Amino acid sequence: MLSAPIPSLPFKYPLTYPSLLSQPSSHHHLSLPPSVVVSLSLSLSLSLSLSLEMAPASLYEPPNAVCVMDASGLLGSRLVHRLLRRGYSVHAAVQNEGEIDRLKELSSPDDAEKLKIFRSDPFDYQSIVDALRGCSGLFYAFQPPQDQPNYDEFMAEVEVRAAHNVLEACAQTETIDKVVFTSSATAVIWTDDRKSQESDFDERHWSNVNLCRKYKLWHALSKTLAEKAAWALAMDRGVNMVSVNGGLLMGPDLTIANPYLKGAAEMYEDGVFVTVDVDFLVDAHLCVLEDVSSYGRYLCFNRIINRPEDALKLAQMLAPSAPSMPQSDDQELKIIQQRISNKKLNKHMVDFERGVQVD
Repeated sequence: MLSAPIPSLPFKYPLTYPSLLSQPSSHHHLSLPPSVVVSLSLSLSLSLSLSLEMAPASLYEPPNAVCVMDASGLLGSRLVHRLLRRGYSVHAAVQNEGEIDRLKELSSPDDAEKLKIFRSDPFDYQSIVDALRGCSGLFYAFQPPQDQPNYDEFMAEVEVRAAHNVLEACAQTETIDKVVFTSSATAVIWTDDRKSQESDFDERHWSNVNLCRKYKLWHALSKTLAEKAAWALAMDRGVNMVSVNGGLLMGPDLTIANPYLKGAAEMYEDGVFVTVDVDFLVDAHLCVLEDVSSYGRYLCFNRIINRPEDALKLAQMLAPSAPSMPQSDDQELKIIQQRISNKKLNKHMVDFERGVQVD
Protein backbone atom coordinates (compact mmCIF):
# COMPACT_ATOMS: atom_id res chain seq x y z
CA MET A 1 0.00 0.00 0.00
CA LEU A 2 1.19 3.46 -0.78
CA SER A 3 1.56 5.69 2.22
CA ALA A 4 0.89 9.38 2.19
CA PRO A 5 3.94 11.57 2.70
CA ILE A 6 4.60 12.68 6.24
CA PRO A 7 2.56 15.87 6.52
CA SER A 8 3.98 19.10 7.78
CA LEU A 9 2.59 20.29 11.07
CA PRO A 10 1.29 23.80 10.45
CA PHE A 11 0.34 25.75 13.56
CA LYS A 12 -3.30 26.65 13.13
CA TYR A 13 -3.50 29.05 16.08
CA PRO A 14 -1.37 31.94 17.33
CA LEU A 15 1.84 30.73 18.85
CA THR A 16 2.01 31.33 22.59
CA TYR A 17 5.25 31.77 24.47
CA PRO A 18 5.51 31.26 28.24
CA SER A 19 7.12 34.17 29.96
CA LEU A 20 10.59 33.11 31.03
CA LEU A 21 10.75 35.98 33.48
CA SER A 22 7.57 34.98 35.29
CA GLN A 23 8.70 31.44 36.13
CA PRO A 24 9.66 30.84 39.78
CA SER A 25 13.36 30.27 40.11
CA SER A 26 14.82 27.45 42.14
CA HIS A 27 17.95 29.55 42.70
CA HIS A 28 16.75 32.10 45.24
CA HIS A 29 20.21 33.59 45.57
CA LEU A 30 19.96 34.97 42.00
CA SER A 31 18.56 38.48 41.98
CA LEU A 32 18.43 41.00 39.14
CA PRO A 33 17.97 44.74 39.53
CA PRO A 34 14.49 46.00 38.47
CA SER A 35 15.97 48.03 35.60
CA VAL A 36 17.59 44.88 34.14
CA VAL A 37 14.34 42.90 34.43
CA VAL A 38 12.43 45.66 32.59
CA SER A 39 15.10 45.80 29.88
CA LEU A 40 15.02 42.03 29.39
CA SER A 41 11.22 42.03 29.26
CA LEU A 42 11.18 44.70 26.55
CA SER A 43 13.84 42.87 24.53
CA LEU A 44 12.00 39.56 24.75
CA SER A 45 8.66 41.13 23.78
CA LEU A 46 10.24 42.92 20.83
CA SER A 47 11.99 39.80 19.54
CA LEU A 48 8.80 37.72 19.79
CA SER A 49 6.82 40.44 18.03
CA LEU A 50 9.32 40.60 15.19
CA SER A 51 9.42 36.83 14.83
CA LEU A 52 5.63 36.71 14.50
CA GLU A 53 5.61 39.51 11.93
CA MET A 54 8.26 37.76 9.86
CA ALA A 55 6.64 34.28 10.06
CA PRO A 56 4.45 33.11 7.18
CA ALA A 57 0.76 33.80 7.71
CA SER A 58 -0.07 30.08 7.69
CA LEU A 59 1.89 29.61 10.92
CA TYR A 60 -0.37 31.64 13.14
CA GLU A 61 -3.60 32.41 11.30
CA PRO A 62 -6.24 29.68 11.49
CA PRO A 63 -6.99 28.55 7.93
CA ASN A 64 -10.51 29.39 6.85
CA ALA A 65 -10.84 28.66 3.15
CA VAL A 66 -10.94 25.43 1.16
CA CYS A 67 -11.21 24.86 -2.57
CA VAL A 68 -13.64 22.48 -4.30
CA MET A 69 -12.61 21.47 -7.81
CA ASP A 70 -14.68 20.67 -9.86
CA ALA A 71 -17.68 22.14 -8.02
CA SER A 72 -20.15 21.59 -10.85
CA GLY A 73 -20.76 17.85 -10.38
CA LEU A 74 -23.12 16.21 -7.90
CA LEU A 75 -20.36 15.58 -5.36
CA GLY A 76 -18.72 18.98 -5.83
CA SER A 77 -21.90 21.02 -5.49
CA ARG A 78 -22.95 19.10 -2.35
CA LEU A 79 -19.50 19.60 -0.87
CA VAL A 80 -19.75 23.36 -1.45
CA HIS A 81 -23.05 23.59 0.41
CA ARG A 82 -21.97 21.38 3.30
CA LEU A 83 -18.70 23.28 3.73
CA LEU A 84 -20.55 26.58 3.87
CA ARG A 85 -22.90 25.16 6.52
CA ARG A 86 -19.89 24.06 8.56
CA GLY A 87 -18.48 27.59 8.57
CA TYR A 88 -15.84 27.30 5.88
CA SER A 89 -15.11 29.88 3.24
CA VAL A 90 -15.18 28.13 -0.12
CA HIS A 91 -13.44 28.66 -3.44
CA ALA A 92 -15.72 26.82 -5.87
CA ALA A 93 -13.84 26.06 -9.09
CA VAL A 94 -15.80 25.14 -12.23
CA GLN A 95 -14.77 24.60 -15.83
CA ASN A 96 -17.62 26.37 -17.61
CA GLU A 97 -19.14 29.85 -17.37
CA GLY A 98 -22.65 28.41 -17.22
CA GLU A 99 -21.86 26.58 -14.00
CA ILE A 100 -20.89 29.86 -12.34
CA ASP A 101 -24.41 31.20 -12.79
CA ARG A 102 -25.94 27.93 -11.61
CA LEU A 103 -23.89 27.94 -8.40
CA LYS A 104 -24.86 31.53 -7.72
CA GLU A 105 -28.53 30.63 -8.14
CA LEU A 106 -28.24 27.70 -5.73
CA SER A 107 -26.43 29.76 -3.08
CA SER A 108 -28.27 31.71 -0.41
CA PRO A 109 -27.64 35.42 0.25
CA ASP A 110 -25.96 34.43 3.52
CA ASP A 111 -23.30 32.56 1.53
CA ALA A 112 -22.23 35.57 -0.52
CA GLU A 113 -19.35 36.59 1.75
CA LYS A 114 -18.01 33.05 2.19
CA LEU A 115 -18.34 31.78 -1.39
CA LYS A 116 -16.03 32.72 -4.23
CA ILE A 117 -16.56 31.11 -7.64
CA PHE A 118 -13.69 30.63 -10.07
CA ARG A 119 -13.57 29.47 -13.66
CA SER A 120 -10.73 26.97 -13.42
CA ASP A 121 -9.70 24.64 -16.23
CA PRO A 122 -7.61 21.65 -15.02
CA PHE A 123 -5.52 22.09 -18.17
CA ASP A 124 -4.88 25.77 -17.47
CA TYR A 125 -2.27 25.79 -14.71
CA GLN A 126 -2.62 29.47 -13.84
CA SER A 127 -6.38 29.17 -13.37
CA ILE A 128 -5.78 26.36 -10.86
CA VAL A 129 -3.27 28.48 -8.94
CA ASP A 130 -5.75 31.38 -8.84
CA ALA A 131 -8.49 29.16 -7.37
CA LEU A 132 -6.15 27.69 -4.73
CA ARG A 133 -4.70 30.98 -3.55
CA GLY A 134 -5.30 31.43 0.20
CA CYS A 135 -6.83 27.96 0.70
CA SER A 136 -5.72 25.46 3.32
CA GLY A 137 -7.33 22.44 1.68
CA LEU A 138 -8.48 21.12 -1.68
CA PHE A 139 -11.17 18.64 -2.66
CA TYR A 140 -10.38 17.47 -6.18
CA ALA A 141 -12.77 15.42 -8.32
CA PHE A 142 -12.21 15.07 -12.05
CA GLN A 143 -15.02 16.12 -14.37
CA PRO A 144 -14.63 15.11 -18.04
CA PRO A 145 -14.37 18.12 -20.35
CA GLN A 146 -17.46 19.05 -22.35
CA ASP A 147 -15.80 18.22 -25.66
CA GLN A 148 -14.88 14.71 -24.42
CA PRO A 149 -17.66 13.63 -22.05
CA ASN A 150 -17.36 9.86 -22.56
CA TYR A 151 -14.74 7.52 -21.15
CA ASP A 152 -12.73 5.91 -23.90
CA GLU A 153 -9.17 4.73 -24.45
CA PHE A 154 -7.92 8.34 -24.55
CA MET A 155 -9.57 9.52 -21.32
CA ALA A 156 -6.77 8.10 -19.14
CA GLU A 157 -4.25 10.48 -20.67
CA VAL A 158 -6.64 13.41 -20.13
CA GLU A 159 -7.32 12.54 -16.50
CA VAL A 160 -3.65 11.90 -15.69
CA ARG A 161 -2.68 15.28 -17.15
CA ALA A 162 -5.37 17.05 -15.12
CA ALA A 163 -4.30 15.31 -11.89
CA HIS A 164 -0.66 16.23 -12.52
CA ASN A 165 -1.51 19.90 -13.05
CA VAL A 166 -3.63 20.10 -9.91
CA LEU A 167 -1.10 18.37 -7.64
CA GLU A 168 1.74 20.49 -9.01
CA ALA A 169 -0.27 23.64 -8.30
CA CYS A 170 -0.92 22.40 -4.74
CA ALA A 171 2.80 21.84 -4.26
CA GLN A 172 3.44 25.44 -5.27
CA THR A 173 0.70 26.85 -2.98
CA GLU A 174 2.23 27.37 0.46
CA THR A 175 -1.10 27.59 2.29
CA ILE A 176 -2.31 24.12 1.24
CA ASP A 177 -2.23 21.71 4.19
CA LYS A 178 -4.15 18.74 2.75
CA VAL A 179 -5.54 17.48 -0.55
CA VAL A 180 -8.51 15.11 -0.69
CA PHE A 181 -8.32 13.34 -4.04
CA THR A 182 -11.53 11.70 -5.26
CA SER A 183 -10.80 8.38 -6.91
CA SER A 184 -12.90 5.27 -7.44
CA ALA A 185 -13.30 1.71 -6.24
CA THR A 186 -12.63 0.75 -9.86
CA ALA A 187 -8.99 1.69 -9.17
CA VAL A 188 -8.94 -1.13 -6.58
CA ILE A 189 -10.97 -4.14 -7.70
CA TRP A 190 -9.88 -5.13 -11.21
CA THR A 191 -7.21 -7.83 -10.84
CA ASP A 192 -6.51 -11.15 -12.55
CA ASP A 193 -6.80 -13.27 -9.40
CA ARG A 194 -9.94 -11.71 -7.93
CA LYS A 195 -11.81 -15.00 -7.45
CA SER A 196 -8.86 -16.86 -5.96
CA GLN A 197 -7.75 -14.06 -3.66
CA GLU A 198 -8.02 -15.07 -0.01
CA SER A 199 -8.30 -11.63 1.61
CA ASP A 200 -10.96 -9.01 0.94
CA PHE A 201 -10.21 -6.09 -1.33
CA ASP A 202 -9.20 -2.98 0.56
CA GLU A 203 -7.03 0.11 0.19
CA ARG A 204 -3.87 -1.95 -0.33
CA HIS A 205 -5.04 -3.24 -3.71
CA TRP A 206 -4.67 -1.63 -7.12
CA SER A 207 -6.41 -2.48 -10.38
CA ASN A 208 -4.23 -4.09 -13.03
CA VAL A 209 -3.85 -1.58 -15.88
CA ASN A 210 -3.08 -4.29 -18.44
CA LEU A 211 -6.27 -6.12 -17.49
CA CYS A 212 -8.22 -2.85 -17.80
CA ARG A 213 -6.82 -2.25 -21.27
CA LYS A 214 -7.51 -5.84 -22.35
CA TYR A 215 -11.19 -5.67 -21.42
CA LYS A 216 -11.62 -1.98 -22.31
CA LEU A 217 -12.42 -0.95 -18.74
CA TRP A 218 -11.65 2.67 -19.52
CA HIS A 219 -13.10 4.12 -16.31
CA ALA A 220 -11.00 1.78 -14.18
CA LEU A 221 -7.91 2.47 -16.30
CA SER A 222 -8.33 6.25 -16.05
CA LYS A 223 -8.95 6.26 -12.31
CA THR A 224 -6.04 3.91 -11.61
CA LEU A 225 -3.49 5.80 -13.69
CA ALA A 226 -4.68 9.23 -12.52
CA GLU A 227 -4.56 8.25 -8.85
CA LYS A 228 -1.12 6.67 -9.23
CA ALA A 229 0.14 9.82 -10.94
CA ALA A 230 -1.29 11.97 -8.14
CA TRP A 231 0.33 9.81 -5.44
CA ALA A 232 3.70 9.85 -7.20
CA LEU A 233 3.70 13.62 -7.51
CA ALA A 234 2.36 14.16 -3.97
CA MET A 235 5.15 12.08 -2.46
CA ASP A 236 7.78 13.70 -4.65
CA ARG A 237 6.63 17.25 -3.78
CA GLY A 238 5.74 16.58 -0.13
CA VAL A 239 2.01 17.25 -0.55
CA ASN A 240 -0.18 15.83 2.23
CA MET A 241 -2.79 13.87 0.26
CA VAL A 242 -5.49 11.33 1.00
CA SER A 243 -7.71 9.63 -1.56
CA VAL A 244 -11.36 8.60 -1.29
CA ASN A 245 -12.11 5.63 -3.55
CA GLY A 246 -15.88 5.72 -3.88
CA GLY A 247 -18.28 3.08 -5.13
CA LEU A 248 -20.88 3.75 -7.81
CA LEU A 249 -22.33 7.18 -6.94
CA MET A 250 -26.11 6.96 -6.64
CA GLY A 251 -27.86 10.08 -7.87
CA PRO A 252 -30.64 11.41 -10.08
CA ASP A 253 -28.40 11.49 -13.16
CA LEU A 254 -27.32 7.84 -12.92
CA THR A 255 -27.98 5.90 -16.14
CA ILE A 256 -26.95 2.58 -17.61
CA ALA A 257 -24.37 4.47 -19.70
CA ASN A 258 -22.32 5.31 -16.59
CA PRO A 259 -18.76 4.08 -17.31
CA TYR A 260 -18.41 2.64 -13.80
CA LEU A 261 -20.95 -0.04 -14.79
CA LYS A 262 -18.73 -1.67 -17.41
CA GLY A 263 -18.20 -5.16 -15.99
CA ALA A 264 -21.09 -4.85 -13.51
CA ALA A 265 -22.04 -8.52 -13.85
CA GLU A 266 -18.51 -9.61 -12.96
CA MET A 267 -18.36 -7.21 -10.01
CA TYR A 268 -21.66 -8.61 -8.74
CA GLU A 269 -20.61 -12.24 -9.09
CA ASP A 270 -17.31 -11.59 -7.28
CA GLY A 271 -18.89 -9.70 -4.36
CA VAL A 272 -17.25 -6.33 -5.07
CA PHE A 273 -20.14 -4.34 -6.60
CA VAL A 274 -20.54 -1.42 -4.16
CA THR A 275 -22.49 1.84 -4.28
CA VAL A 276 -22.40 5.04 -2.25
CA ASP A 277 -25.00 7.71 -1.50
CA VAL A 278 -23.88 11.25 -2.13
CA ASP A 279 -24.38 12.39 1.48
CA PHE A 280 -22.23 9.54 2.78
CA LEU A 281 -19.56 10.34 0.20
CA VAL A 282 -19.59 14.00 1.24
CA ASP A 283 -19.29 12.99 4.91
CA ALA A 284 -16.29 10.81 4.06
CA HIS A 285 -14.54 13.66 2.27
CA LEU A 286 -15.12 16.07 5.16
CA CYS A 287 -14.06 13.45 7.70
CA VAL A 288 -10.68 12.73 6.12
CA LEU A 289 -10.01 16.45 5.61
CA GLU A 290 -10.70 17.36 9.24
CA ASP A 291 -9.17 14.28 10.87
CA VAL A 292 -5.46 14.97 11.34
CA SER A 293 -4.76 11.24 11.60
CA SER A 294 -6.14 10.40 8.13
CA TYR A 295 -3.63 9.03 5.64
CA GLY A 296 -3.40 7.05 2.42
CA ARG A 297 -6.39 5.63 0.58
CA TYR A 298 -9.97 5.05 1.79
CA LEU A 299 -12.51 2.77 0.15
CA CYS A 300 -15.89 4.45 0.50
CA PHE A 301 -19.29 2.77 0.11
CA ASN A 302 -22.40 2.25 2.20
CA ARG A 303 -24.16 -0.46 0.21
CA ILE A 304 -23.15 -3.66 -1.55
CA ILE A 305 -25.11 -5.24 -4.38
CA ASN A 306 -24.88 -8.93 -3.50
CA ARG A 307 -28.46 -10.23 -3.63
CA PRO A 308 -30.63 -10.85 -6.71
CA GLU A 309 -33.30 -8.45 -5.47
CA ASP A 310 -30.67 -5.71 -5.06
CA ALA A 311 -29.40 -6.29 -8.59
CA LEU A 312 -32.93 -6.31 -9.99
CA LYS A 313 -33.84 -3.09 -8.19
CA LEU A 314 -30.73 -1.36 -9.54
CA ALA A 315 -31.38 -2.67 -13.07
CA GLN A 316 -34.95 -1.34 -13.00
CA MET A 317 -33.71 2.05 -11.82
CA LEU A 318 -31.11 2.21 -14.60
CA ALA A 319 -33.48 1.02 -17.33
CA PRO A 320 -37.12 1.51 -16.23
CA SER A 321 -38.49 0.44 -19.63
CA ALA A 322 -36.69 -2.90 -19.60
CA PRO A 323 -38.89 -5.93 -18.82
CA SER A 324 -38.29 -7.46 -15.39
CA MET A 325 -37.08 -11.05 -15.30
CA PRO A 326 -38.95 -13.54 -13.10
CA GLN A 327 -36.90 -14.99 -10.28
CA SER A 328 -36.92 -18.53 -8.98
CA ASP A 329 -36.95 -19.37 -5.29
CA ASP A 330 -33.30 -20.47 -5.53
CA GLN A 331 -32.28 -17.09 -6.94
CA GLU A 332 -34.08 -15.20 -4.17
CA LEU A 333 -32.11 -17.10 -1.53
CA LYS A 334 -28.71 -16.70 -3.20
CA ILE A 335 -26.48 -14.14 -1.48
CA ILE A 336 -23.05 -13.39 -2.90
CA GLN A 337 -20.31 -13.27 -0.28
CA GLN A 338 -18.95 -9.74 0.20
CA ARG A 339 -15.28 -9.56 -0.83
CA ILE A 340 -14.53 -5.88 -0.23
CA SER A 341 -13.93 -3.94 2.99
CA ASN A 342 -14.25 -0.31 4.07
CA LYS A 343 -13.20 -0.84 7.71
CA LYS A 344 -10.45 1.75 7.51
CA LEU A 345 -12.88 4.57 6.65
CA ASN A 346 -15.51 3.39 9.13
CA LYS A 347 -13.03 3.72 12.00
CA HIS A 348 -12.73 7.44 11.20
CA MET A 349 -16.44 7.93 10.56
CA VAL A 350 -17.51 6.63 13.99
CA ASP A 351 -16.71 9.89 15.77
CA PHE A 352 -17.32 12.23 12.84
CA GLU A 353 -19.86 14.98 13.49
CA ARG A 354 -21.93 14.89 10.33
CA GLY A 355 -23.80 18.13 10.89
CA VAL A 356 -26.44 19.48 8.54
CA GLN A 357 -27.54 17.28 5.65
CA VAL A 358 -28.37 18.95 2.36
CA ASP A 359 -31.63 18.06 0.66
